[in-house]
Amino acid sequence: MEAGKDFIHKIIEEDIQNGSKVVTRFPPEPNGFLHIGHAKSICLNFGLAEEYHSVCHLRFDDTDPTKEDVRYENAIQEDVRWLGFDWQGKLFRASDYFNQFYEFAVQLIKNEKAYVCGLSEEEIRKYRGTVTTDGEISPFFKKHTVEENLDLFKRMKDGEFPDGTYVLRARIDMKSPNMKMRDPLLYRIRHAHHYRTKDQWCIYPMYDFAHPLSDAIEGITHSICTLEFENNRELYDWFLDNIEADFPSRPHQYEFARLDLQSTVMSKRKLLELVENGSVDGWDDPRLPTIAGLRRRGVRAEAIRQFCKLIGVSKANSTVEMGQFEFCLRDDLNTEAPRVMAVLRPLKVIIDNFSSDETEILNAPYWPHDIPKTGSRDLLFTKELYIEQDDFMENPPKDFFRLGPGREVRLRYGYCITCTSVEKDSLGNITAIHCTYDPETKSGNNPVGRKVKGTIHWVSSNCLDATVNLFQPLFLESGELNPNSLEVLRDAKVEISLQESKQGDRFQFERQGYFFAEAPLTFNQIVSLKSSWRPPQAKS
Repeated sequence: MEAGKDFIHKIIEEDIQNGSKVVTRFPPEPNGFLHIGHAKSICLNFGLAEEYHSVCHLRFDDTDPTKEDVRYENAIQEDVRWLGFDWQGKLFRASDYFNQFYEFAVQLIKNEKAYVCGLSEEEIRKYRGTVTTDGEISPFFKKHTVEENLDLFKRMKDGEFPDGTYVLRARIDMKSPNMKMRDPLLYRIRHAHHYRTKDQWCIYPMYDFAHPLSDAIEGITHSICTLEFENNRELYDWFLDNIEADFPSRPHQYEFARLDLQSTVMSKRKLLELVENGSVDGWDDPRLPTIAGLRRRGVRAEAIRQFCKLIGVSKANSTVEMGQFEFCLRDDLNTEAPRVMAVLRPLKVIIDNFSSDETEILNAPYWPHDIPKTGSRDLLFTKELYIEQDDFMENPPKDFFRLGPGREVRLRYGYCITCTSVEKDSLGNITAIHCTYDPETKSGNNPVGRKVKGTIHWVSSNCLDATVNLFQPLFLESGELNPNSLEVLRDAKVEISLQESKQGDRFQFERQGYFFAEAPLTFNQIVSLKSSWRPPQAKS
C-alpha cells in the first residue's frame, strides 16, 4: 500500500487483500441539478471504480414523487458523463425495487419490528423526545395486533387513506442516544404521480429505508457518503440485520467530509429557491456552483477533477478557499487557452503621427514562451485604436505606470506611445486621447537610455464588437444577494483574429482573465488572472 493514501483507499486495499471485491455507487436524488460538492463524490466513487478495475453504479433515489422529475435525472446523467465517467450500463433507480421494499416492510411487521402509526407529525416529534430526554413508544404500537398492522399497511398501499393519516414505523429503541433509532418512519402516504411508476403506488418508502436496501440489492460493497450520514449508519445496519434476504453482499458505509466551498451556496434546496424566484437564469446560470452552471461558464471537466484530487478526502469537515478552485481553473486553462487581446471598456486613442491611410501588420504569438505550443496571429496597427479606460488617468499618481498626459507606455506587441492631449464632451468626460508613436520602438525595441515601465493591451479600430459577461460572487458577505453579480459589457472590443472563433472556444484575454465563447462573439468570464492562493510546497 502506497504511503500517503487517504483512509478510504487504505480500507479498500485492505479489503481487497482479504478477498473482497469493490462495487461503489453514486446515489443522487433527482430533485435538482448537481453542484460542485456532488462532483467530489462523483470523482471519488467513479474514480475508485476506475482505479480498482471495477464498476460504480449510478442510482437515482426517486422515493419522493412530489419533488422529483425526469428532467433532473437527465441532467444528472449528462453531468456524470461530462465529468468523464461511465456507469457501464449499471443504471438503477430506487423505484426499481418498490415491490421488494414493500415485501421487506411486510416482513418487519410480521416479526413485530414495524407497526402502523397514526400520530400526527407534531405528535411524532413530541413522542420522540430530545437529545437529553428519552422518547415514548407510540400508543399505536400496542393498539394493533400484527394482523391489524398488516391489514392497515395493505389498505395504505391500496389508497384507502388520505395523505398524513398513517405512517409505517420501525420498532427499535425510543431511548437510543441516536435519534435516528427512535422508531423511524419507513413509509408515508403520498397520493402523487411518480415520474416513472406513474400512479402505481400511493405509499413511498423513506430515503433512509430505501437507501441501504438498494445498496444491498445491487451488491454494493463500499457505501461511501458524506459525514452528515454518519448517524444513519447504525440505522442502515439495523435494516440489514433485521431483514431476511439473500443479498449478494453486505454493504459497509464509510463517511468522508463533504465539500464546503467558500463564498457560494452548496444546498440544492437553496439553489432551487434561487431558480424558482428568478434570482438567477436557471440551473445552468454561470454564477451558480452547479456543474451545469460551471460548464456553461466555460470550466473544463479536467479542472474540476483536478480540484477534487487537490482537496483530497478526509474525515474532518472544513471550508475550502475559493482561491483553491480558481487556481485549478487557471492551471488547467494555462495550456489550453490561446492568448488574445480584448478591451472590455474601450477608450479611443488617436495616433496623430500615423497616417489614416496606413495600416501596419504586427505579429503576436498565441502562446507564451513557457508553453510548448506554436501559432501566431496578425494584429493591425492603425491610426485609431482602443485601450482600456482603466489604463489612462488624466492626473495619475506617481506609482501609476500606465498612460497619462506626457507619459509613455508600450502597446503589447507594438510601439511605445506618448499621450499629448485629451478630448472631452460637454460634461467633462474623456472621449478620446491623442498620442504619438515612436517608430523606433517596434515589437519590444527600446532605444538606448529609454526605459518604459508600463505595457498595456489594445485593439485596432479594425476590431470586432463583442458582448462580455463578467461575474462576481452571487452573495455578499452579509448573506444578501449581490446586485452586481453579473455585469454585461455590450461595447467590448476584441481583436480581429476572433472572427474565426466559435461556440465552445476558450481564450485568455491578456491582462484580463480566461473567457469562454458561449456564442460567437459572446464571452463568459471563467476566472480572472489574479490569485493569492498557491498550493503548499512539498516537504523536502
